[in-house]
Amino acid sequence: MSDAVLRLDGIQKRYNPGKPNEVTVLDGAQLSVGAGQVTALVAPSGAGKSTLLHIAGLLDTADAGEVAILGDIMSGKSDRARTRARRERIGFVYQFHHLLPEFTAIENVVLPQLAAGVASSVAEQRALELLDRVGVAHRAAHRPGELSGGEQQRVAVCRALANAPALLLADEPTGNLDPATSDQVFGALIELARDTGLAALIATHNMDLAARMDRTVHLRDGKLEDG
Repeated sequence: MSDAVLRLDGIQKRYNPGKPNEVTVLDGAQLSVGAGQVTALVAPSGAGKSTLLHIAGLLDTADAGEVAILGDIMSGKSDRARTRARRERIGFVYQFHHLLPEFTAIENVVLPQLAAGVASSVAEQRALELLDRVGVAHRAAHRPGELSGGEQQRVAVCRALANAPALLLADEPTGNLDPATSDQVFGALIELARDTGLAALIATHNMDLAARMDRTVHLRDGKLEDG
């Protein structure tokens, strides 16, 4: 895929290399995700989904292979360059919301924008627009402890998209929610992803949710397979 937002090429990752307890987690994994494409990443627990997402999101490094974001090969880049790429091009959503408890919902969405140099008035306007899109604008002044689990996760989705990333990586983003709330949060996430045209790679155990995405890839024996 020549216009891939994310490209993984021959990704290798082993833990405890050369030791009796060596474990191969990724063994030549290949993947391309294009703009506007929402891809489900499916695998049993412990198979390496989180490792793959961390490498794709430049939070971890592969033992071999290349990671390219918007055609820019990140392998061998300095820590500063990788950090800048993460901040400017990638949004993350985790199973737990990781919102800052001392800040309100809107402040949690404004802060990453301020860190990127956006003016506070512009950041607040974008934050309100995102919160409105996922149905929690009326809770903007509430701190995370005053929000339900579903509301917290919807705010986390807004925070991930605050700086208009090209790539969204999500690790079991609805795993802690009940089925009805999970469906609402997932629906909001997919709608935002498709409307903004970003590439999304979403790890999930839920095959019903996976079926609603554009594509499903399975992680088996360290390799990625479509279907």
